[in-house]
This record gives sequence, structure tokens and C-alpha cells, in this order.
Amino acid sequence: MARKGKVVINRELCKGCYLCIRACPVKALERSTEINSTGTYPSKFVDAGGKCVACGNCYEVCADVCMEVYECL
Repeated sequence: MARKGKVVINRELCKGCYLCIRACPVKALERSTEINSTGTYPSKFVDAGGKCVACGNCYEVCADVCMEVYECL
């Protein structure tokens, strides 16, 4: 059985560099359409269809350490 994952992003810490979006092999992240308090569009987890495999690539490239990756059982 393939791993399933979930990403939790702290919208207020995200500066909108989108490195995590580029690093996601299954395209489970995208740019938010809502501005945070710093005036940027943060990344958001949009895992439609359960594509996330909890690989942690997004976490590894995040310079702001604003996300957590969980493996779902």
C-alpha cells in the first residue's frame, strides 16, 4: 500500500517563495488565492485525490520552516 500524507502550512510564516510547490513530485501544493498578514500569497495544501506521499521534499526546501509533513495511516 502506498504512503499517504498531509502537509500543514503556517500561513503567517510563509513568505511565498513557492520552492515547496516546485519540489512536490505529485503537485499536492499550490499558491493560495488569499493574502496573509504580511501581504503575500502563501502556499497551500490542495491534495485532491490523496496524491501526497509524505516524501518531505517540501519540508526540506522550506527556508522558513513553516510546514509540517505527516504520514496518514
